[in-house]
Amino acid sequence: MQTRFKLYTLLFFGILLGLIESCKKDESYDNLALPSNLIVELLADSSQAGLIHIKATATNTNFYSFSYAENGKSTYEENTTGESNYHYKSSGYYSIKVRAHTLQDKYIEVLKAVELNLNSDSGDNNGAFPSSGYTSPLSYTGYNLVWKDEFNESLLSSQDWNIEIGTGNGGWGNNESQHYLEENLTVENGVLTIEAKNETYNTSSYTSSRITTQNKQSFQYGRIDIRAAMPNGQGIWPAIWMLGNDITSKSWPQCGEIDIMEMVGGTSTSNRGDDVCHGTAHWHDGTAHAELNGNTKTTKGKLADEFYVYSIIWDSNSIRWFLNDRQYHSIDITPNDLSEFHQKFFFIFNVAVGGNWPGSPDNKTNFPQKMYIDYIRVFQK
Repeated sequence: MQTRFKLYTLLFFGILLGLIESCKKDESYDNLALPSNLIVELLADSSQAGLIHIKATATNTNFYSFSYAENGKSTYEENTTGESNYHYKSSGYYSIKVRAHTLQDKYIEVLKAVELNLNSDSGDNNGAFPSSGYTSPLSYTGYNLVWKDEFNESLLSSQDWNIEIGTGNGGWGNNESQHYLEENLTVENGVLTIEAKNETYNTSSYTSSRITTQNKQSFQYGRIDIRAAMPNGQGIWPAIWMLGNDITSKSWPQCGEIDIMEMVGGTSTSNRGDDVCHGTAHWHDGTAHAELNGNTKTTKGKLADEFYVYSIIWDSNSIRWFLNDRQYHSIDITPNDLSEFHQKFFFIFNVAVGGNWPGSPDNKTNFPQKMYIDYIRVFQK
């Protein structure tokens, strides 16, 4: 009996020690830090249609995984380099899942989307989602990231954004031809899309979408980065811009306006076209509307061909405009008659059709036309 009791006792303590060690392992597993700062860049190989190259970086990661789906089949890859290639064989809209892992089931994830039209050489983005372009960093020395929208949800955030409907007063003040609808806006696979269509709605010949952050997100000063790909064509007028919070009490232009980017679509000239980015400030100089505009051209192709990063750096002394981190315009806002620019502003994204500046579409303008927004990020000192 004594020997059997000793054996039972040893067995009991052995099981107990095993459970303790198991709990320690589980606790260590639960406390294992996840990776962070996962940044994914998509690049298309211009020499081979359908070939996509992915470059991923993350902090505190042991390996990466990549999941591709095409025509009902799934391809999975793991590596430690963070780089992967996949060759799509057919046109379509595809979602790519990229994960940074510490362990197989301990990871963070980013979804990227690519729309490929392998049979089109028209140069219009109505059939081809850009799969390459410039990417800005998630941090800057001396700045904190205070707000961002990466559009990773399936719906537009109602806490941050308003969807504006209708034709506005006088075609939104510019004799624009579109009727803004919620249906022309989608958020999917990490991208916000605003789509302009050639269709009749009430008395309008075109439809599109317009969103704002009024009364929800507004900022005074900072660095603002917006990664986007533009639509194109005669009469197409996309804009990423800001208005002063006091527009409801002071009206325009007394409220001030900062146009982070505008594009007046159509044939390229010295100061307009599908390859020209405009940055403008509007204000009231005490007697009338005043404005200061600057613009720059792409080094190749159209603003629709790939993603560009449109930025401003705004402080108490100036506003500076950048395309892919290259400054092309600035304004001194220290004079007293530019006091509008020392208050909070909210954001507006829209694609207008027609209007005073671009004129109407012509028979060469292809529809639908889409503006894609990958992210908006606001940094402040």
